[in-house]
Amino acid sequence: MADRDRRIPMTASSSHGQLTNQGASTNIAWHQASVDRAARAEQRGHRSAILWFTGLSGAGKSTLANAVNQALFERGLTTYVLDGDNIRHGLCKDLGFSDADREENIRRIGEVSKLFLDSGAIVLTAFVSPFRADRDKARKLVNDGDFIEIFCSADLSVCEERDTKGLYAKARAGEIKEFTGISSPYEAPETPELSVDTGAAELANCVDQVVDALIAREIIPARR
Repeated sequence: MADRDRRIPMTASSSHGQLTNQGASTNIAWHQASVDRAARAEQRGHRSAILWFTGLSGAGKSTLANAVNQALFERGLTTYVLDGDNIRHGLCKDLGFSDADREENIRRIGEVSKLFLDSGAIVLTAFVSPFRADRDKARKLVNDGDFIEIFCSADLSVCEERDTKGLYAKARAGEIKEFTGISSPYEAPETPELSVDTGAAELANCVDQVVDALIAREIIPARR
């Protein structure tokens, strides 16, 4: 058998299935796509953007994000929702709710959102994302104007009344540790691009506020 036809036997290393946790990857390079973001925007008739919905559990982030997603879809726009619970079923299933895990959770979402941005989509993220520093890191991954922070403002008492999962009750009973708003802090945005009173306003009104903000920023056309 010729030397070139010989196959080197390979077996999985002893670290297979384990994170090396050794920092940045090496011997890699960023490959430029043959179709860029600008070309996708021209084809689709709208810019891409990251709509970052943040607020307490029960504030209405997922409800509003999905309602806005539906409204944009009906206008023929390319959109996708990244929901906190859904992400923890797969991409972030290995993470808990310690401060460090929350930080890593948002770091991953920021990177995924950046990829969606490059794909030409309007990506709507619905995460508590309680720490201002973590949200700022996600913002800094992209250019100015690409990250739209939307604060879903609702009093804690309203969120507890809406507690369909019973999470607040469990947190107050000590059954859930490090629960945002009860035993772990929530740092509200200081200067969000948009603040929506999801605690009192009707859902349709909240959707209109988000859509109007996107039109004003020339992310989407007034009508199509």
